[in-house]
Amino acid sequence: MIQTRALVKRYGTFTAVDGIDLHIRPGEIYGFLGPNGAGKTSTIMMLLGITRPTSGEVFLFGEKYTVSRLDLRRRIGVVPEKHPRGVWHWMSAEDYLGLFADLFEVPDSAARIHMLLSRVDLAAVRRRRIRDFSRGMLQKLSIIRALLSDPDILFLDEPISGLDPLGIKQVRDLIISENREGRTIFISSHQLSEMEKICHRVAIIFQGRLMAEDSMTSLISRISPDRQIHIELEAVPAGLLEKLRGLPFVREASTDANTVVVKISKEGDYRKMLAELLIRDGIVALSLAEKVPSLEDAFMTITQENVATFTGGRTA
Repeated sequence: MIQTRALVKRYGTFTAVDGIDLHIRPGEIYGFLGPNGAGKTSTIMMLLGITRPTSGEVFLFGEKYTVSRLDLRRRIGVVPEKHPRGVWHWMSAEDYLGLFADLFEVPDSAARIHMLLSRVDLAAVRRRRIRDFSRGMLQKLSIIRALLSDPDILFLDEPISGLDPLGIKQVRDLIISENREGRTIFISSHQLSEMEKICHRVAIIFQGRLMAEDSMTSLISRISPDRQIHIELEAVPAGLLEKLRGLPFVREASTDANTVVVKISKEGDYRKMLAELLIRDGIVALSLAEKVPSLEDAFMTITQENVATFTGGRTA
């Protein structure tokens, strides 16, 4: 659905995007992650045809994409980070959506507007003026506007910014529902925990370069070749680490305050054997659980690794 080849964007002598190759498959939710200044916005602006690449190519739906390809642009829905208060503040939500429905020639637009407003709990305020909307309400309205024309690809920039927990769930459910109907969704966000819940694959960009592009499972496995079992104790008895290290399936054992961290092979589940060792020694564990790495762990590890690479091993 979306592909880039050696995509580069320079502003004078500064390279914001440095030879990025992306591959977004049909029907997937694709997370585009990176710290501030990493080149995310510059990449998205080129994908949307708003700015031209310095070099490289963008393909949408298997066809080369340029700013003149209005036929391809009509198949895209965009939710920007900034919301639609602007010059529309005097309009009601219903009028605002009706305007864009007319522009995109949406069939049976009144029914579609009502259906989308209901899905994010805005139907009751459809006649309220936009200037009276909260930031979260504006975010939902922006998502609805992007979905009006039934686009094949939906671009979302920080889609849950400013939402309360209920609003986050509503938008998450809407994204998943739209994806199940076959829509390809490209999300740029800092909300890593939320991206972990919904994305099929993610890309991590850092200093204009693509550091990783993989499925969630593969990306997390990349940073943790072992399983980690955390055993919380009132106090760590003398000699416990040596006994743990003597077990054939234990790769390493260490302490973090009153928690023992045991690294074991991924091939088997040895928690029962660890519990039996503790019981034999009369040790009562407050908790014994596996710590599963998160997308945030992967993100921090990958970006820190590359800071070390770029600085010759020196990290501040």
